[in-house]
Amino acid sequence: MLPWRTIAPRAARRTASAFGAPPRRITCGGTFGSASRHLSATAAARQLNAKVVTEGVQFEGLTGVSTRRSTLPHFWLRDNCRCSKCVNQDTTQRNFDTYAISQDIGPSEIKSEEKGIKVTWEQDGHESFYPWHFIKHYLQHDHRSPEQVNYHFWGSDVGERRPVVEYDHLMTDKDDSGVAELTNLIREYGFAFVDGTPYDTPEPTQRVLERIAFIRETHYGGFYDFVPDLAMADTAYTNIALPAHTDTTYFTDPAGLQAFHMLSHEAPPGQQLPEDGKLGGESLLVDAFYAAQILQKEDPAAYEILSKVRLPWHASGNEGITISPDKRYPVLEVDPQTRTLQRVRWNNDDRGVVPFTDDVSPTAWYAAARKWDAILRRSDVEFWWQLKPGQVLIFDNWRVMHGRSAFEGRRRIAGAYINRDDFVSRWRNTNFPHEQVLNQVVG
Repeated sequence: MLPWRTIAPRAARRTASAFGAPPRRITCGGTFGSASRHLSATAAARQLNAKVVTEGVQFEGLTGVSTRRSTLPHFWLRDNCRCSKCVNQDTTQRNFDTYAISQDIGPSEIKSEEKGIKVTWEQDGHESFYPWHFIKHYLQHDHRSPEQVNYHFWGSDVGERRPVVEYDHLMTDKDDSGVAELTNLIREYGFAFVDGTPYDTPEPTQRVLERIAFIRETHYGGFYDFVPDLAMADTAYTNIALPAHTDTTYFTDPAGLQAFHMLSHEAPPGQQLPEDGKLGGESLLVDAFYAAQILQKEDPAAYEILSKVRLPWHASGNEGITISPDKRYPVLEVDPQTRTLQRVRWNNDDRGVVPFTDDVSPTAWYAAARKWDAILRRSDVEFWWQLKPGQVLIFDNWRVMHGRSAFEGRRRIAGAYINRDDFVSRWRNTNFPHEQVLNQVVG
């Protein structure tokens, strides 16, 4: 397990909490490791007094902070005992039948200690311990906040200092520091390059991706290695230009990460490379979270429409395959509680029919989408980069759109998809102490 590590941000031009806040450096979500916000254990012990009431354990004396409640229910406390008898310490799973415990359970004794309170339950004499930071948190909040992510928003200027990890650093068997750096860069910027990757064969590219997590299988297969031959009925398998879009909009759970590695690019048969050596095929990246922030600032009504109207998405080009999500999804998927932007789903080619709804007409949706599309095409929002053999581009498909310019010749691309949950798990477990991760995800 790695010690706590903080990876310094590079070229942080824009950050945000998606959205509704100043467009410069602010924090998204809650926090991993917010101990600084909590009272020290000793201070909490001095300030908090616990007593049994009918509804639960009541805490008094918490001063200087606002609370949502003063009492924690008996049954809730018993259900959240984390002792070795109640939680399997190897699997971290609950180790008892919650509903075999009496709904009317109550404590026979409560004892305040320096680091928390010890509760002895009258029915069976079981002892539970609850740290002060746990008690204080749930007196103040309904649930754990999402982990803190410092989103570094960017536009065309990100190329001045692109996020990069070297292949040898990533692939060392000494530790996972390279994985920690790579996943943290992707989490913050939405993308990163792995430079120095061998490209004589596609296998090193596959090993790079498997260093993060398992490769995701889809109807395209798993790890891909293709040329523009329309082997699959998708415009990606051609040489035409592609506007900025996200992939797999037609899945209930769109691909989390996507990767491209241009292994080679040859001139058309019988032709020589142009004098400038360029055959086209520049890669386009757009920070869709940044673009959405611009939209919300310039046209809040359009932002609301694109986050409200649910659309059909589909993949139907290959024989015997028709894929669509479990339900319709909007372009901008916003968390209903926090109102933060969680995911962008945008591919005009895979979009179905814009629906008629009671409160938003198709005309209004098209107007909002036109505004959105115009923002995506602004030169200061687009980041263009000519991929070279040896550079693996990995990006967050929930946040960063990709596209390309048209190209000539035969271009060989390797890459794959990775599930979002697998990526985030790897990020957490290489950048934060295990206990801190558990405290975040359990609560």
